[in-house]
Amino acid sequence: MRKIVLTEWVTLDGYTAGPENDMNFVAEAFDEDMGVYESSIVETGDTLVLGRVTYESFAGAWPARAEDPRTSEPEREYARTLNAMRKIVFSKSLKSADWGDSLLLRDIDEDQIRAFKQQPGKDMLIYGSASIVQQLSSLGLIDEYQLLVHPLFHGGGKKLLEDKTNLKLVSTRQFKSGVLLLTYQPRES
Repeated sequence: MRKIVLTEWVTLDGYTAGPENDMNFVAEAFDEDMGVYESSIVETGDTLVLGRVTYESFAGAWPARAEDPRTSEPEREYARTLNAMRKIVFSKSLKSADWGDSLLLRDIDEDQIRAFKQQPGKDMLIYGSASIVQQLSSLGLIDEYQLLVHPLFHGGGKKLLEDKTNLKLVSTRQFKSGVLLLTYQPRES
């Protein structure tokens, strides 16, 4: 069975974005070491699970980067990988999802997600999309949480999770930038 794996940048106080959707903390800490991690995580998946905001951001950036000579070769390869992946997009307002192999869904249906997980293939990856993460987490559908914890407190903004979520730590890794990768799985009740 495929897993749903969340990979998410968060601050020490649990925010995925600061006030006014500020995500500068990601770019400030991003280095070659983190780029290697990002490339390796996309190799474990064949499907992206995205909300509207993340989908529009990715669809607006990655297709063009795949062949842009001003973009580094590792980033072009990362773009090609993202472009080739299936995308499951949850949005009530998008009229269409035209980036590569995209499936637009209006609502999260627990049975449908479980059916996706039963299909053959690699893992399903979630980037960003906090509202989708909150819904999938509350349904117990996320199998792994890979949190890239940045050494800063935002003091406000968009929380990753609003509800109590009981997890167990399965691995840690420290990047040169001071960012910690904490990998968790749901704790059995």
